[in-house]
Amino acid sequence: MSFNIRYGSAKDGENHWNIRKPLVIETIERYDSDLLGTQECLPFQEAYLREKLPQYDCYAVSREGKGTAGEECAIFYRKSRFELLDQGSIALSETPEKIGSVSWDSSLPRIASWVKLRDKQSGHAFTFWNTHFDHRGPKSRTEAAKLLVDQMKATTESGPVVLTGDFNADAGSSPHQALATYLRDSWKSAKWEGSAWTFNGWSDKSKGARIDWIFHSQGFQATDSTIDRWKSDQGRYPSDHCPVTTTLTFTDK
Repeated sequence: MSFNIRYGSAKDGENHWNIRKPLVIETIERYDSDLLGTQECLPFQEAYLREKLPQYDCYAVSREGKGTAGEECAIFYRKSRFELLDQGSIALSETPEKIGSVSWDSSLPRIASWVKLRDKQSGHAFTFWNTHFDHRGPKSRTEAAKLLVDQMKATTESGPVVLTGDFNADAGSSPHQALATYLRDSWKSAKWEGSAWTFNGWSDKSKGARIDWIFHSQGFQATDSTIDRWKSDQGRYPSDHCPVTTTLTFTDK
């Protein structure tokens, strides 16, 4: 699952985090995914998810650097299924080793976090990446996509790759094309043909683009992909983004 949970300090009125946070938990538990990549996750939101979802371990780093309370691309993985082998984060910039750095036309520091995991059921090792591209800088989005591909290609010995994120760009855009040179869009590889918008903006009237993606490399096959547009009985979305899910199985190719 990829899920932009909307940062909890936003002044969202009736859609404030304190009101909708049980809906976020309900959504995650309904799918019971083994892997979850969140975006716009602040440290106090991470703590809440950890408390309510004890079946997962979590890795998260602030995009502004160690010891800060900035947005995280927090990764949650089922502790009973996966063994953590390694973890890390990079800045989406010309100096990826410097968390908090900003390059190109990005309006904010941006990061990608990753965990290398071993599946206890099959023995397969793979790397799970999670990211959030800038919402204003088109050049930064394209360059970030190229950077991620370079980083993944440099670690092919770590096994296949899964990438989740809010990419703030439509499928078919330059960032999407850059990622597709190395990865497969699970929405397409699962041959899903339904309505494809993922940003709801708290309204049923939103018919925007599919900006939240799950990519995978060779070594995985996508057998299903969904965009969850569930609302509570009160008509409230859990977030201003709809979570995206896919079912992946290991392959030999």
